[in-house]
Amino acid sequence: MDVFLGFDGGGTKTECIALDSEGRVAGKGQAGASNPLRVGYDAACAALQLAAAGALSLAKASSNDVLGVCAGLAGAGRSNVSVQMCARLARIWTRASIQVITDAEVALETAVGQRPGVVLIAGTGSIAIGRNANGDIARVGGYGVWIGDPGSAHDIGRSAVAAYCRALDLSGPATMLGEMIMSAVQCGTWDEVIEKIAAGPSKIFTRLVPVVMQAVEEGDGPALDIVNRAALELAGLALAVIGRLDMKDAEFRVARAGGMFDRSYLLDSRVDDLITRVAPKAKVNLLREPPALGAARIALRLARIAGAANGTSA
Repeated sequence: MDVFLGFDGGGTKTECIALDSEGRVAGKGQAGASNPLRVGYDAACAALQLAAAGALSLAKASSNDVLGVCAGLAGAGRSNVSVQMCARLARIWTRASIQVITDAEVALETAVGQRPGVVLIAGTGSIAIGRNANGDIARVGGYGVWIGDPGSAHDIGRSAVAAYCRALDLSGPATMLGEMIMSAVQCGTWDEVIEKIAAGPSKIFTRLVPVVMQAVEEGDGPALDIVNRAALELAGLALAVIGRLDMKDAEFRVARAGGMFDRSYLLDSRVDDLITRVAPKAKVNLLREPPALGAARIALRLARIAGAANGTSA
């Protein structure tokens, strides 16, 4: 059985989908983070192999059956990262055509195929990517949590901690976030929270998104400010792509993807409204198909091209 693997890997988890030669889903698998810039190349490859093992098991196939691999990874927008990951994956799946691109690119493939459109991703990080009718591609964001990633889970969690610190210092409004954060990270004092953040900030910040959303529901002003700012910044990523591609008067899809979406009506509706104010013909909605599916379709397409060039079939 010929198998084609697609991966969607980020700073929190990795998903794999295996397609058969007819493009049907044959198996799915999941593993931990595979952003090589955050977890390292060895750990990223291990996560990809683990996710693939689950998908291949369900497909009743082996690594030797894999003829195409497309890994959409956060952090792979840097050419040195994609080159290194390609070389490593080629040693794992020796018969396969290998491609390593960004997680945003595979999400765009899933959302619109080869048609014009935009994908806005907000998970551990944030990024937007789009393609216009001429085939031009633009990407905005994706620089990592230490530089950017506005509106991401990391950014919202960090903002929640900062809001409570300002309240403690009496330099900002009172907020219920402090007690909620301590409960969420199982700390008895705020000093313990700060120590945990110092030891591993991303691990703590990304766990605080539900806390912020709950505080919004309970009418907390600083939490509401955090979500409104996140919506403005996320919409800004998509609008920057739309502007660069001169698409504001065109009809196209804007797909929201990633763990930040479909958990808060306020955030989703605010993002949608901000985008359609500038691009009124855009259809903004949630990407419900897994981005790993788009990656698997790219893997199948890549293998077919390689097979045609070699006089074989995939």
